[in-house]
Amino acid sequence: MKALQLLLCAIFAALLVVAGAPAASARANDDDDDCRRIKAVGVGQDLGFGNTTATISRGGILNGTTAAHFDITGGAPPKLTFTGTVVFTTKRGTLTVDIAGTFNISTGTFAASGPVTGGTGAFAGATGKLKFAGVENLATRVFTETVKGRICLDDGDDDG
Repeated sequence: MKALQLLLCAIFAALLVVAGAPAASARANDDDDDCRRIKAVGVGQDLGFGNTTATISRGGILNGTTAAHFDITGGAPPKLTFTGTVVFTTKRGTLTVDIAGTFNISTGTFAASGPVTGGTGAFAGATGKLKFAGVENLATRVFTETVKGRICLDDGDDDG
């Protein structure tokens, strides 16, 4: 009977190790000291002529402001395609993201994504990708958005 209990304990322990290994590995990757998941919100203003500005909050290392410029690249009304550059300005430096996406001129909804292409300060050498999704009030030109993705800092200086 004692041998059976030891065998069952060994099997149970092995199952815990095997079942826990992928989860631990995924946690280790998600908690990488040099990378941060981003889930921020922005409130901004469409300034016209393809220019916007926004305040970013709940974004950890990206809290601050953005300035962006977009150019229409195609599509057909009501859904147009665009490309552009968003520059985040934070107390730790700037982060530049080149994006491509769509804007619905009837509803004001937009979605875009793109890679990190540059940075200064703590963001020098950063990599990653961000996704933007939101809606613009077409009467006031005020928009709200979510910004999600992952930013990896070159030197691991991401405590804030």
